[in-house]
Amino acid sequence: MTATAFAIAITSVLLNAAAQLFLKAGTNVVGTVSFGGADTMQTLMQIARVPWFWAGFACYGISLFTWIATLSRAPVSVAYPLLSIGYVVNALIAYWLFGESLTVQKIVGIGFIVIGVVLLSWNFSK
Repeated sequence: MTATAFAIAITSVLLNAAAQLFLKAGTNVVGTVSFGGADTMQTLMQIARVPWFWAGFACYGISLFTWIATLSRAPVSVAYPLLSIGYVVNALIAYWLFGESLTVQKIVGIGFIVIGVVLLSWNFSK
């Protein structure tokens, strides 16, 4: 993977992670969200009034285009595992911003994810 492809991929991953965090911030404002019932339209209107949701939607939209750019430059078998970095970013930022738990089990799991991404992305044929 070239440096350019890697930079675009990381940008996409971070935008996707940011989208998740913005959507979580939105749910913290709105509360529990349910769809499919009689209150679906009211729920959609609530969501439409919260800027955090719009920020999340924007990040998702931009990340879609950066991901397409990534896939045009790198094999999916190398690029796709990089999405796992989003788990790491989200776990750490959710701990910091939202006070979510970061247990030893989660930290060990994050470590395995990082090791896996490095192993999958490393070019051993040099």
